[in-house]
Amino acid sequence: MQFYCESLTEYKRLATREVKVGDLLLGNYNPIRIQTMTTTDTMDTMGTVEQTIRCIEAGAELVRITAPSKKEAENLLLIKNELRRRGYTTPLVADIHFTPNAAEIAARIIEKVRVNPGNYVDKKKFELIEYTDADYAEEIDRIRERFTPLVKICKEYGTAMRIGTNHGSLSDRIMSRYGDTPMGMVESAMEFLRIARSESYHNIVLSMKSSNPQVMVQAYRLLVRTMFDEFNECYPLHLGVTEAGDGEDGRIKSAAGIGTLLEDGLGDTIRVSLTEDPEFEIPVCRDIVKRYASRSQDTIDPLSIPKVDKLPYNPFEYKRRATFHVGNMGGHQVPVVIADLSKLTTITPADLQAVGYSYDAVTDKWGISDTAADYIFTGHNILDFSLPGTLKVIVYPATWMMIEDKSKYFPIYDDVGYTQAEYKSNELNFVMVDCFHEAAVIPDLTDWEYLDAMANDPKVVLCLSSQNPHSMPAVRRMFIELMNRGIQNPVVITVDSNWKTMDEHLIHYASEGGALLLDGMGDGVCFGMTTESYKLQASSLEAVSGRNYIQSQSVEQFINNTSFSILQATRTRISKTEYISCPSCGRTLFDLQETTARIRSVTNHLKGLKIAIMGCIVNGPGEMADADFGYVGSGPGKITLYRGKEVVKRNVPSEIAVEELINLLKENEAWVEPQQVMQNI
Repeated sequence: MQFYCESLTEYKRLATREVKVGDLLLGNYNPIRIQTMTTTDTMDTMGTVEQTIRCIEAGAELVRITAPSKKEAENLLLIKNELRRRGYTTPLVADIHFTPNAAEIAARIIEKVRVNPGNYVDKKKFELIEYTDADYAEEIDRIRERFTPLVKICKEYGTAMRIGTNHGSLSDRIMSRYGDTPMGMVESAMEFLRIARSESYHNIVLSMKSSNPQVMVQAYRLLVRTMFDEFNECYPLHLGVTEAGDGEDGRIKSAAGIGTLLEDGLGDTIRVSLTEDPEFEIPVCRDIVKRYASRSQDTIDPLSIPKVDKLPYNPFEYKRRATFHVGNMGGHQVPVVIADLSKLTTITPADLQAVGYSYDAVTDKWGISDTAADYIFTGHNILDFSLPGTLKVIVYPATWMMIEDKSKYFPIYDDVGYTQAEYKSNELNFVMVDCFHEAAVIPDLTDWEYLDAMANDPKVVLCLSSQNPHSMPAVRRMFIELMNRGIQNPVVITVDSNWKTMDEHLIHYASEGGALLLDGMGDGVCFGMTTESYKLQASSLEAVSGRNYIQSQSVEQFINNTSFSILQATRTRISKTEYISCPSCGRTLFDLQETTARIRSVTNHLKGLKIAIMGCIVNGPGEMADADFGYVGSGPGKITLYRGKEVVKRNVPSEIAVEELINLLKENEAWVEPQQVMQNI
């Protein structure tokens, strides 16, 4: 394998071993399977059965249930029997942390067990211990002794296994040798995989989950590469962004991470981890997966995207593409957001509220939010009112020529049009490039006169898009061409959507744009809709997955909010508070959805702050290593508060824990009093 997938230019599923989970087949080009996890107490047999049925009827093909101790593992038999009595044969998965004996019980009862190599035998106490090679080998022997019995039981009973690494629960041993890295995640899983293979057990799925999509994507890629280098084969992959959160942000973060990998043919089953009832995860999974159900290399002209011989960047670590700056784009500046208002017949000051600007006629002043677009594209429209000081307008060349004051307006050309244009801006020109569309294939890669004409022009920002059916790799291939040619113009990632519903558009933008941003590509984003899709949305706005997350906002407001959320999810531009919240399960010690909503309602003005909200101790402290402050269930009705990885307050009654969190923020000078988001400019 040259890179980390079958092809960077053609859509090809990664060839993986076939794994049998009950009667369900995973891997080996079988359909991408959808799954979720219950949030009920596993000892509540009927409650767990009813929730499992709701998940199955929503479309779940596997359902995971936590088994934190022997008694829950034993109760899986009652749950399974009741489901089978009612005619439901969907495979069940036992979620195991810390308790090998529970795993061994569950493996004899249900179709699959998930073990976390970070805490199955090893421990995590945030201790840095120096291991000699002999010490390290001795620990591996201890893992082999403790893990092998489960492998043998799974092999005997035909039970499948997921070796599921979590970024937040890497053991102290792994952290001491590899650090908090994707390679540490991979090695954590490979240790267990090598033991299973030594027992000739192969009914295995692997996962590399993180709440940070950058880390998650790099870890899965590195895992594939490592398996092929060591075994010359790959086991099926379970994809997911852990602790993604809720609402639009949770959906966007999940789609960015999962979609990036699916675009390259990686992934055999997915789970979207939302802080919501589990059945609401399923429509999101379906929207992600259906993008690839009918996609194949047969639908794409193989000549339209030239193959990649060598990558000019490292896909296993994040580094932003080097560019020079043009105005407020490129260099070390955060990516800009361009709002497409071209489909509005007329544009008034009130229309700018949808993209982050508010006008007060009494004071004749504009206000700007933290999620205010940097540019607006108006097409042929010239605005008949004064603009906020920071906002600039992009128009077609003929319209730009008509404007006397060109300090606020800039032209946008197509690629050939720019090379032939007689008049150009002395400050900033946007140039659109349709990357490797079949109708516009350039047969000779060495004869791109139009590209060379723009190369390193200090007044040109490129806008890359593609009408190719496999559009993200087409745009990525153009980025690769720019890098190989040493072309350092800033680039705006331009994505149009022709899907029908708001939730489908959300997934599309996050998958297409997020995939490029996660590889360090892009100095701005501009998301839009085809005319037909825009008209459909303008006439009938929908809520995401039936929930009221996308309310009565305009199409422009929805796209603008989505743009900033994607930049936030990919860690490329921070414009609001970030919440790392787990999806809840039977281990959760408080009402996670209600608590998350309460914390969000009083802290959502703290731009740039990361707050983790965790239902229990399993992944809490580890995932919070990436958060500034944490709120973790430590017992029934009790909360432990963290500053980074440090415990600050233990056993806080849940009734006052949110107030205590605010006090903790104040004590650490991380709190500002709530104030209007809009600031006069």
